[in-house]
Amino acid sequence: MSDPEFEASIKAGLDAVEEQLRQAVAAADPLVNEAARHLLDAGGKRFRPLLVLAAAQLGDAERDEVVASAVVVELTHLATLYHDDVMDEADVRRGAASANSRWSNSVAILTGDYLFARASDVVADLGPEAVRIQSRTFSRLVTGQIRETAGPLPGVDPVEHYLGVLADKTGSLIATSGRFGAMFSGASAAVVDTLTAYGEAIGVAFQLSDDLLDIESESSGKTPGTDLREGIPTLPVLYALASTDPAEARLRSLVSRPLSDDDEVAEALTLLRASPAMAAARQVVREYADRSRALVASLPDGPAKSALLSLADLVVDRAA
Repeated sequence: MSDPEFEASIKAGLDAVEEQLRQAVAAADPLVNEAARHLLDAGGKRFRPLLVLAAAQLGDAERDEVVASAVVVELTHLATLYHDDVMDEADVRRGAASANSRWSNSVAILTGDYLFARASDVVADLGPEAVRIQSRTFSRLVTGQIRETAGPLPGVDPVEHYLGVLADKTGSLIATSGRFGAMFSGASAAVVDTLTAYGEAIGVAFQLSDDLLDIESESSGKTPGTDLREGIPTLPVLYALASTDPAEARLRSLVSRPLSDDDEVAEALTLLRASPAMAAARQVVREYADRSRALVASLPDGPAKSALLSLADLVVDRAA
């Protein structure tokens, strides 16, 4: 952020989001309160609130509804993380013990439900249109999770299926982040539509870059190879499975099934890092980032446009 006034506005907005998040999750019951704050206190990128606040700069970013809508999308995101960790049997989230490993699957699931309820309470004050958008977003989130669990139907290209899953599971909520920011700042309908489409494209790129980091880096706050352990084929794995190169035979054998052995996970990660599949996946990240840049090109010049373009660059850089 090269514009000091823009940067100050975003920082003030994020500080307000943090305060309202803590108020929103507070509960009288000690266990509910502790469990609900568990991932909140662990931190995180706050990518979705950041997009809400950046999009709002194209209108009146000082409106109270802007911060409230940022709280809604982050509460929704946090709730999905509790559920995801149960489904993935994850032990670590954001560098700390996951809620399911610290307490139990039941507590983690119910805490996620609690956070969804708190998000619903906040969004109710934003009006019926916001409730409708939130409901449809939640429907896409669940649909994406079901489609991921079920896998592609016969005859459906696995890569196409996977990208569709990401659009639902991740892109939909980030699209709503861009939409809420523009909408509640009073931006024009054209800007709202642009920021919605931008959010979905950058959201898919962001998740794809996360998938690459899960293979390449141990600094993501999650145990490397989590998806390999669960047998969830991310984009690099799908490209590896589609390869007919005899030199990739061992990699295909490993990633075609869930891996429970730590040595096999380590071997698969090593082979994936050296595989052409990684370069192919990085290219798809660049394509989605380019799509988001093309959308932003229609916006008025200024620090908000520059920040949104820089965000696309950041997503590509973290996957490089």
